[in-house]
Amino acid sequence: MEKEQLVRHDWTKEELLAIYNQPLMGLVYRAASVHRLWHHPEEVQVATLLSVKTGGCPEDCSYCGQAARYHTDIKVQALLPTDTVLAHARKAKENGASRFCMAAAWREVRDNRDFDRIIDMVKGVNELGLEVCCTLGMLTENQAKRLQEAGLYAYNHNLDTSADYYNEVISTRKFDNRINTIDNVRKAGLTVCSGGIIGLGETVDDRISMLLTLATMEKHPESVPINALARVKGTPLENNPKVEIWEMVRMIATARIAMPASMVRLSSGRIEMSEVEQAWCFMAGANSIFAGELQTLLVTPNPGLNDDIQMLHTLGLRPMSKE
Repeated sequence: MEKEQLVRHDWTKEELLAIYNQPLMGLVYRAASVHRLWHHPEEVQVATLLSVKTGGCPEDCSYCGQAARYHTDIKVQALLPTDTVLAHARKAKENGASRFCMAAAWREVRDNRDFDRIIDMVKGVNELGLEVCCTLGMLTENQAKRLQEAGLYAYNHNLDTSADYYNEVISTRKFDNRINTIDNVRKAGLTVCSGGIIGLGETVDDRISMLLTLATMEKHPESVPINALARVKGTPLENNPKVEIWEMVRMIATARIAMPASMVRLSSGRIEMSEVEQAWCFMAGANSIFAGELQTLLVTPNPGLNDDIQMLHTLGLRPMSKE
């Protein structure tokens, strides 16, 4: 039987909870075994994420320092010039990145001159030979198609949390809006990058419900970011407790087992993880990180590129090439 036929889309919450809660050593062993069947165990995709438009967002996502209504130290920045973005992309490629992601703090994409400039950025980054990803908020099928025609490879739109807990985190849009955008991305022929954040005050049941939504999609997201809450001063969640490493390991392992072909991305929160803790995440099935010369992940601290390259070398890992 071809291994692709072994991918399941009929998971139940009870099954995923049983996976998440099994003894840690057995869980990591199982996830590592699945990882080695589907992916090269020594390769980690290095992706660079650049904020091309920062702050001033009208949404009220309680974890986000870019929401205009919260009093944070984040400086609002208009859409960057295309040449500036392409210079960052070239630098990222020189430093070993194979994927370049552009993020704009918008609630939704609007058909205006700024979107036309995003289209130009996508074309330019694609011409550099990098996988191009964008996260721009909600978008229509036609807008997704324009991005696809410009050369976009992936669109990021995280679920953030479970459908049941969603309203506790965000009130300015609905969970179904997230699903609709993902559907529009699929219809346009783009790959999907969608995951969530842990540490928002949710329960384990909420975490598993979020994974279940992704794992029961007709086609699994090609990328599944697992984020630990970055506690931004001035946001409603600034005093939430730090996410413990074993919670991250369990989430990554469960995502790896449920969606074996997907890239599982160790995303926000790495700045508070030791090299040893990150190694556990790689063992559990993570095979992508975000790195960059600015030492930030959007507007929160992130390990420096040189530190990441040294860590990969220490662990016997290497950056994945686009090919």
